[in-house]
Amino acid sequence: MGKFNALCAGCGKLVPAGSRCPCQIAQDRARKARFDLTRPSARQRGYDSRWDKARIGFLLSHPDCASCQAPATSVDHIIPHKGNPVLFWDKANWQPLCTSCHSRHKQRLERAAP
Repeated sequence: MGKFNALCAGCGKLVPAGSRCPCQIAQDRARKARFDLTRPSARQRGYDSRWDKARIGFLLSHPDCASCQAPATSVDHIIPHKGNPVLFWDKANWQPLCTSCHSRHKQRLERAAP
């Protein structure tokens, strides 16, 4: 049995099952670009050389992704710190994530943002 086509909710074009319509991809890119325009740089948000050292140490002692147990590559703040230095440096608020899980988690949060 072959894959069925689906209608795009945005433009109404037929899209192969399991694929995303180019209009949806463009909408996502535009949303991310708008978000990035309002966002301070990583260094401005506290991700400096001190963070780099703390991150490496944390990943050495927590090498597996908290979600899927793949090798962890990112240290995620469980509760977004939003510039709060106490929350930023609270290791109880850190979790190791692989790139895939971190990206999926952050995209979910960004989609929920106004």
